[in-house]
Amino acid sequence: MKKQIFKLHVVGLLVLFSIQTKAQDLNTILDEALRNNPEVQEIESQYKITKEKENEVNVLPNTELGIGVFAITPETRTGAQTFKVSVRQMIPWFGTITARENYAVSLSEAKYQDLVIVKRKLISTVSQSYYKLYEIKEKIRVLEENKTLLKTYEKLALTSVEVGKASLVDVLKLQIRQNELAQLQSVLSEQFKAEQTVLNKLLNRDSEIAVDLITDLEIPDEKEQVSFESLEIHPELLKYDKLFHSVEKSELLNQKEKRPMIGFGLDYINVEKRPDMDFSDNGKDALMPMVSLSIPIFNKKYKSVSKQNELKQEEIKAQKQNKLNFLETSLQKAISNRNASRISHDTQVKNLEQAKSAEQILIKSYETGTIDFNDVLDIQELELKFQINKITSVVDYYIQSTIINYLIK
Repeated sequence: MKKQIFKLHVVGLLVLFSIQTKAQDLNTILDEALRNNPEVQEIESQYKITKEKENEVNVLPNTELGIGVFAITPETRTGAQTFKVSVRQMIPWFGTITARENYAVSLSEAKYQDLVIVKRKLISTVSQSYYKLYEIKEKIRVLEENKTLLKTYEKLALTSVEVGKASLVDVLKLQIRQNELAQLQSVLSEQFKAEQTVLNKLLNRDSEIAVDLITDLEIPDEKEQVSFESLEIHPELLKYDKLFHSVEKSELLNQKEKRPMIGFGLDYINVEKRPDMDFSDNGKDALMPMVSLSIPIFNKKYKSVSKQNELKQEEIKAQKQNKLNFLETSLQKAISNRNASRISHDTQVKNLEQAKSAEQILIKSYETGTIDFNDVLDIQELELKFQINKITSVVDYYIQSTIINYLIK
């Protein structure tokens, strides 16, 4: 049942990311990451081990079997005793085995929360890496567009030089600026390779595999409402509830284990017949049923364990409150950062419109026979800055959204 619920939860997250990016590419990548990521596989194995331990505790203590041969055969009225066979079985106090099973189950439930957490974190980490790749790719595209624009201005400058309305210095400045953009492109290409390796390794695949990225990413018009109440059922907090529950089960087990253990046994003694006698019980074997108790009279261990369990519960309560404070702070920070990204995006859009208008004015100036190529470089630099900032704000919006989704979805 837990696996079905978690599967539905993960599917919901994947659909959410798919809707946000308006593409199935990220959805496919996330699904592959959940299947192949080594850390997820490690935690899954640990969870399976804790589940298997539930079967381990559902057993009785070992049955004791003993065989002894009399070195000197004692003579009895019915004959000489030759060997003895003993069987013993200790049984824990009533309910002890059930208490062990409940404790093992509580531990596996706590470990299951680790699995939920690592999968949610993986979804967030992979999504952020994906958006970073998109950011780098878009910046490279914008730089290429600006290089093309500068080449156009370079041709205009050469034409102006021919008619004596510009100097070769203007041409050189435009060429230098193109060289700078080419350098930035090269640096971004290296960053793209590094980030692509990060993403591929999260999917546990070859670092050279190309990642299929979306072509367009926009900030949605409507603001998404975020509720802090969802934090109360976050897996990182539920884990502490499960740990607290496991300590309770540990204490119940401790109370059971300090009770006596009951033992049942049977002794069989082989007796040989007396050759010189003839009576009804001659050579009759001995059979002796036995009952025993194992009582922990001089053991302070159980009282110490109870005290430790009490302290563990206090520790878990403090850890949960500390984690809740951290999650609330992280959520508020992510919301504020996402709102800031929207504000920055809107500002860059306005600035770009004004830069485009200035560019049109420059083009008209060239048509009238005058153009200042220093102004061309200034406008181009501003326009590139606004374009880069717009890309950064869009990507940061979605990165902050992945953090929010991790915390409340």
